[in-house]
Amino acid sequence: MKVKNLALLSIFTLLSVGCTKNIDSKQPVNEAQPVASAEVSQPGTGTFVAGEHPTQGNVKVVTENGKRYLELDQSFKTSKGPDLFVILYRNKTVPISGIQEKDYLKIAALQKTSGNQRYLLPNNVKLVDYKSVVIWCRQFNATFGYAPLGS
Repeated sequence: MKVKNLALLSIFTLLSVGCTKNIDSKQPVNEAQPVASAEVSQPGTGTFVAGEHPTQGNVKVVTENGKRYLELDQSFKTSKGPDLFVILYRNKTVPISGIQEKDYLKIAALQKTSGNQRYLLPNNVKLVDYKSVVIWCRQFNATFGYAPLGS
């Protein structure tokens, strides 16, 4: 049993170190924070919760001139990291690591780690098929944070 626990701790440590490669050393990181459920939100809106790294702020789906966007608000903030993307995920809760390709849709590379930003959603995306917006490290398949969307 001790060997199994040691192996799990080693894997978690490797993922944490790998995904913190480009993190600003002045920014605190809570590597042991579990993925928690976020509060229920309005349809097409969500509040980010931490995954592998502290992540906060809000996201909403907005429609403008017939196009839909994911819009992260001014309070959005996550850790710096390599290869970060905004993805849609099929469930309201998201695993810290090991997301499978069949369960997500890649929207775009993350523009910046804090503040307002918008991402165009492809016209053929059925939002009812996706329950969360995720900040995801593709290189290490790690969830930095996610926001369950209200239904």
